[in-house]
Amino acid sequence: MLAESLVALAAAGGAAVVQAAGTDAWAELRQRVARLLGRGSPERERAELERVDRTAAALDAAGENEDERVLVSQEASWQTRFETLLEDADEAERQEIAAALRELVEQARPGYGAGSAVSGNTFHGPTAFQAGDHNRQDNRFGSRGE
Repeated sequence: MLAESLVALAAAGGAAVVQAAGTDAWAELRQRVARLLGRGSPERERAELERVDRTAAALDAAGENEDERVLVSQEASWQTRFETLLEDADEAERQEIAAALRELVEQARPGYGAGSAVSGNTFHGPTAFQAGDHNRQDNRFGSRGE
């Protein structure tokens, strides 16, 4: 049985795969997932590449009414794959896998590698500022009567 922290890491890995599908991070992330799960076997790595590509295709093909169901299903599937990988490893391998999985999760975060920063700005008057991907923010300035 895995430690709670490793189960949480596997869950974060599953979410990372699903969230990265269709983004700029996808090409590199899919390769890293395939290498991680392939464990040095070119045949297994190819099979894992096919699996991650099927995930992206399933998410892309999901209709509006099934988006959430497909997303949850895919996240759970990848969480299970990562948990199995961790469970089947000896302690030394488990530490290596966990480190690679943490890097994978970090890579999938919005803004990873963007190298952008916001600094030295001066704002006068009502101001709203937001950075990141897939955010929503509604701002209304003025008196309540407007």
